[in-house]
Amino acid sequence: MNEFDSKILDWDKVNGLIPAVIQDVDTGAVLMLGYMNKMALQTTLDTGKVAFFSRTRQVHWVKGQTSGNYLNLIEISADCDNDALLILVNPEGPCCHTGQTTCFNSGSSERWSVLSKIESVIQSRIQNDDPNSYTVDLLQQGLNKIAQKVGEEGVEVVVAALQESDERLLSEVSDLMYHLLMLLVARNLSISGVFSVLCSRLK
Repeated sequence: MNEFDSKILDWDKVNGLIPAVIQDVDTGAVLMLGYMNKMALQTTLDTGKVAFFSRTRQVHWVKGQTSGNYLNLIEISADCDNDALLILVNPEGPCCHTGQTTCFNSGSSERWSVLSKIESVIQSRIQNDDPNSYTVDLLQQGLNKIAQKVGEEGVEVVVAALQESDERLLSEVSDLMYHLLMLLVARNLSISGVFSVLCSRLK
């Protein structure tokens, strides 16, 4: 979590309530838009749990205090005018009160988060230990078998790229990505770690 100096914010310009865009640090999905007063921002910084000020109820509240779906603070940054915030979070459960991941009804967020969702499905099937699940069966065969499958799928991607249709290539790449996620899970790693490495390479 980064250090954020709230003194740079132009509170007077926004009448004491600053808009805060909440974004999932792993998937890039925009989860919600909230408003913060000074107390909500300080609570967020002190506790690491994102808090807001409700304009309708006129109360200070911590997201997840009732539902358990907390927004764990990763990083806060201000925009160029110091009158809006971008807050990167690691969400615990869905963000929207409807049970959806995000408050914005847009397919774009689904595209951003699909890898993390597939990873969650893989972990869920492993936890449920479904005997009919390919995922469970593959994990039980061990790391060597999973690594072998990654190699096989990689070869199929190359063949599709050189000899087959665009649709076939997309399908083979999808198969490879699934098996790469399986490999990460088998090593107790996460796609978020890959995202972190990729982001570091952009600097």
